[in-house]
Amino acid sequence: MLQFWSWCYEWGVRTFLVSPDEPTAAKGISTMSDTATRTTALITGSSSGIGLDIARAFLASGANVVLNGRDPERLAKAAAGLGRPERTAWVAGSIAEARTGEDLVHTALDRFDSLDVLVNNAGTFSSSPFTEVTEAELDGFLTGNLKGTYLTTQAFVRALRAQGRGGSVVNIGTVLVDHAVAGFPASAPVVSKAGVHALTTALSAELAADGIRVNLVAPGIVRTPLHSGSDVDSFGGIALLGRVAEVSEISEAVLYLAGAEFVTGHALRVDGGYVTGRS
Repeated sequence: MLQFWSWCYEWGVRTFLVSPDEPTAAKGISTMSDTATRTTALITGSSSGIGLDIARAFLASGANVVLNGRDPERLAKAAAGLGRPERTAWVAGSIAEARTGEDLVHTALDRFDSLDVLVNNAGTFSSSPFTEVTEAELDGFLTGNLKGTYLTTQAFVRALRAQGRGGSVVNIGTVLVDHAVAGFPASAPVVSKAGVHALTTALSAELAADGIRVNLVAPGIVRTPLHSGSDVDSFGGIALLGRVAEVSEISEAVLYLAGAEFVTGHALRVDGGYVTGRS
């Protein structure tokens, strides 16, 4: 069950790196002037799983991406695996530190001369009975999930306002905010993610005048590498559609909200009907 909710990503000590210099146009690869006309997406927690697939989907759409995670080696491997070095950069560091969000913004502007979309995917999640959660554990969830999302979004919004042409924030929440599971006690991470849901609503109102849309995707159970060694399909029965989600279906929802110009303040559940009822 600890692997149950696969949008969980650890945060850690910051390190700042960017991908190697992009190849020249003489080699048939886009130069800075080409990439500057593309959408640029910043994606936290994107060295594996859902976050990495979101990055892959943005690249497939023609966008530039800036990856983030705490482990430089994993990020370098993830970036190389995407196969688009001319449109990929990365920043290693903890989103719980304000400097990481600032470095993400600076990397996007230095490398691609623009930024358009922020996907707040990084976070952490685990199950523990309410009375057994320590103060340190509670602080960790509140810091890694809510504070990290808050600080990263602050850096992004400041830069968008300086650009003066709006943009899009897509947060990643959890369906457990709307429908808890008695057999999966997770009050500490859920309350931190509930704060992300509330932040989505508050910022959608506050930032609308700036042309900045803020939405949220709330995944259900998703097949990711975190489920290796377990029968993730056995949980499919809790959804009306009778199966678990694939990472590509979460990415599709993120890309929809990133580009939906008349949608803001919306929480899009991608849960196969889990919250609505039972099959």
